[in-house]
Amino acid sequence: MSSQVISKPSAVLSQSTHWARKLKPALWLAPFALFFYLFQLAPMLWVLFNSFISDDQWSLDHYREIFSSSFILQGLGNSLWLAIWSSVAGLTIAAMLVASLRRVDGKLRDGVIAFTNMSSNFAGVPLAFAFIIILGVNGALTLLLKQYGLIEEFNLYGKWGLLAMYIYFQIPLGVLLLYPAFDALSDDWQAAASTLGANGWQYWQKIALPVLSPALLGTLIILIANAMGAYASVYALTSGNYNVITVRIASLVAGDLFLEPNLAAAISVVLMLILAFITVINQWLIAKSYSARNTHAKR
Repeated sequence: MSSQVISKPSAVLSQSTHWARKLKPALWLAPFALFFYLFQLAPMLWVLFNSFISDDQWSLDHYREIFSSSFILQGLGNSLWLAIWSSVAGLTIAAMLVASLRRVDGKLRDGVIAFTNMSSNFAGVPLAFAFIIILGVNGALTLLLKQYGLIEEFNLYGKWGLLAMYIYFQIPLGVLLLYPAFDALSDDWQAAASTLGANGWQYWQKIALPVLSPALLGTLIILIANAMGAYASVYALTSGNYNVITVRIASLVAGDLFLEPNLAAAISVVLMLILAFITVINQWLIAKSYSARNTHAKR
């Protein structure tokens, strides 16, 4: 009888210890969950709810205005054009740079990565000012190219100038994201492929790119999202005169004459839906690439 009485408290103690071990990770996670709610979920919910409010009533008027306004649709089109082409170009250049870094000396590689890490934070007003000095109307590189007759006219403040700036800040981010993925490639694979008679192009087409495709697709979607959300650089360069969707949202939130935060919320929801759609397509392509790679490995 006494042994049963003693065993019950020990069982309760072990059970409480078991629950304490389970709750400890949740307690450590609580501050992160709080910050995630305050700075991610709460603003998104506020934007979503307010996008349906017009004249203090629930309405779809803001969404009708978005898809009937050629000016807002032009901003969306310009943002998508800049985001897609700058991401493709930045990803291509970053992939070639990372592939080259694997063949150079370790100290040089570490120096390039350190410089890339530093330049990835070079954005906003300083980046716009640097481009004005280099590629502006009287920029150093612009005048040099004109002197040698390589260009006749270059407008930094138009879509091609903005595309050049977007590509510039996409490359460092692409390098930092792709650098760990290229470590998955083994030099023995290329040597084995060469032994079997494959040339360099066949190695990249049949072996390297299938292995890297999930990382390439994942990096592409991050670059597109990064470009779609860019605001400070394009605003500092064009003073808000070039129509991109982030400038339109900012003008509706902080404008003196056209203050319409609920319309800005609706545009933000459309932007989030576009990014969500791109993300779903990206995840589908990644799943297909994994499936194709596993099928190829089984064969």
